[in-house]
Amino acid sequence: MTQRARRRRSRLRDSGRKKLLLGFGIPLAAAAAGILAGGIWLLSIYDSAPSLASLRPITKGSVSKVYAANGQLIGVIHSDTIRQPVASDKIPQDLKDATVAIEDRRFYDHGGIDPSAIVRAGWEDLTAGGKPVEGGSTITQQLVRNLYIQDPQDTLKRKIIEAHLANEEENAHSKDWILAKYLNTAPYGTNYGATAIGVEAAAQTYYSKHAEDLTLPEAAMIAGLPQAPSQYNPFLNPRAALARRNEVLSAMKQQGKISESEYTEAVSQDLNLNPGNKYNRIRQPYIFDLVKQELEDRYGVNTIQNGGLKVYTTIQPSLQEAAQSAVDSCSVCYSGGGPASALASVDPSNGQIVALASTQRYSLSSQFNFAAHAQRQPGSSFKVYDLTTAIKQGIDPDTTYYDGSSPVNLTIPGGGSWEVNNAEPGGGTMPLNVATWDSVNVIFAKLGLDVGPENIARTAYEMGITSPLGIKGARGTPCKLGPNCFIPPADAIGGLSVGVTPLEQADAYATLANGGVHHDATAIDRVVFPGGKVDEPGAGDGKRVLTPGQAYEVTKVLEGVITSGTGAGYTSIGCSSEAGKTGTSEGLSDAWFVGYTPLYSTAVWTGHPLSRDYTGFGGPTSGPIWRSFMESAQGSDCPEFSVPSSLPDLTSYHGEHTSSGSSSCYSGSSSSSSCSSSSSYSGTTSTTDSGNSNSGQGAYAPGVGQKPAPSPKPTPAPAAPPPPSGGVVTP
Repeated sequence: MTQRARRRRSRLRDSGRKKLLLGFGIPLAAAAAGILAGGIWLLSIYDSAPSLASLRPITKGSVSKVYAANGQLIGVIHSDTIRQPVASDKIPQDLKDATVAIEDRRFYDHGGIDPSAIVRAGWEDLTAGGKPVEGGSTITQQLVRNLYIQDPQDTLKRKIIEAHLANEEENAHSKDWILAKYLNTAPYGTNYGATAIGVEAAAQTYYSKHAEDLTLPEAAMIAGLPQAPSQYNPFLNPRAALARRNEVLSAMKQQGKISESEYTEAVSQDLNLNPGNKYNRIRQPYIFDLVKQELEDRYGVNTIQNGGLKVYTTIQPSLQEAAQSAVDSCSVCYSGGGPASALASVDPSNGQIVALASTQRYSLSSQFNFAAHAQRQPGSSFKVYDLTTAIKQGIDPDTTYYDGSSPVNLTIPGGGSWEVNNAEPGGGTMPLNVATWDSVNVIFAKLGLDVGPENIARTAYEMGITSPLGIKGARGTPCKLGPNCFIPPADAIGGLSVGVTPLEQADAYATLANGGVHHDATAIDRVVFPGGKVDEPGAGDGKRVLTPGQAYEVTKVLEGVITSGTGAGYTSIGCSSEAGKTGTSEGLSDAWFVGYTPLYSTAVWTGHPLSRDYTGFGGPTSGPIWRSFMESAQGSDCPEFSVPSSLPDLTSYHGEHTSSGSSSCYSGSSSSSSCSSSSSYSGTTSTTDSGNSNSGQGAYAPGVGQKPAPSPKPTPAPAAPPPPSGGVVTP
């Protein structure tokens, strides 16, 4: 360093000290006894600040990109910021003047700090009872804070160091450079999860134009944002934004930056927002949001904020298009309060989500992903977990008989009774497989008590259901298995306390399609980090929760739903290996079909998003949507379900709720014949779900699952609270 440079640096240091003492010393004058010690402390902190030349601006990160499985760009994840710096000559003078007028009116008269502003702010804070009501920071101080101070804390020490850096910045650069730099680094509000940094990003976000094209009222609106971006965000609080804009215009008029007529004309205008999508254009917003949330859950917010990731999703564009076309073909759906439909499809071999679609379009006012997040009553589609639990316990669905006559009052272990009805007249004694095809509520209510509601819930969780199935306490708070968490018997026929999502159902049924191995559903195939590291969240062997034989036995029964049961005529795609289950909730408000092949497991829900109004039965309502998608997805590829090398040893179950039956006298839709000693079931199967009305009297309690044995007696359990209102459905 030359002698001249050293003298200049010394003068800067002395000048900065004088300004610092003037700015911070005056408010301390009231504490006369401590002024000397305070002054020495101030100077020591000031001198401890690093030199500006030794600092590097904070790295703001780079954008992360999200791609479909075929490499097509879905959208961009910014590091929680949108940044596009522009040169000073691209920033209109009105915007510069507006910023100075509202934030630092003496900007061109002071150095790095403004002593008079500090005194004024201190006095305002003092008269407000010590609460901070006015800031004393200059534009230069705010600039160095944006550039060099990571996670600034609201402390006096930080402000002193900031003042040191601001004085250096003032001596190193011109006022125009400082103002332009500030206008490129200030925050202008967060929308769609990303903060607009700089006036160019703000102009594009709020007015869909370049900063240089802003009008006077538009420039004033933007200039008013940095001091409280959330409070004055025009998308979130237009009234506050308008008042703030007019405050800026008033300050400009008072300081002679605009004339009276310019002011009058500008304040008479509305905000005239024109939201831009340059930085948030997303091809599949529901999928994009799901992927972003999964990234945050897996890697943490800080990692994805640093940016630079290349995220390849599991979404297949051709299947996504087919899914959207399928739900749009919904025969009962219409906008303006009518039913909506949602579809989720999963690759059973790895849990990868290949398509998510909904008739509800993504917008500023509606960003709820029905396919992934809508917890709806599943109706009879939940009976698959009853059937699976029974087969896990060794119950043979072909030779185990129940009387399905309706209505029936069932005694609940622990006390109370439960009235169950089928949707249509009829019933009689039939084997469990036929009851599955015809979706007979009374039989599955009895089966649920025999195998145990807790065991059904455990099976559902193992297969992929994640929503809480139990209730706790007098208020019926949703809970999962655990102490004091009771599973209502109504769960056996789909009367859940909360409901399940289409994605949960698709993922759980995929466990059957995959021979009993469950994979957690994921929308991310792989993530490529800036350094080249690759992570594959869905990689792995999955978790075996059923034996191959158990899964195969369930699948054999569910094939009959499509060929001769409640799904017949609505769901078949012409493959020999296709299985599924219909579901309809109470009042026919939720209509489901969940089905699978070896290649895809797909769930379709149709219903009213905001009410429990009539929608229709699951088979004729959601079945055709499922068929439309699966036909496009499968094409002519129809692989067979794998036949396991060994099958489970299943036997007829004779329990408290079963009936005796003989395979020689039943005349039904199956290839064999059977009958019962009590009443016979006559041969034609229904093309709609059976249903129930559930009016439990007394308290619910979990049943205890029993292995096949002569006349088992369920173990009484403590009484559970009654189910919440609206939680009982008619499959």
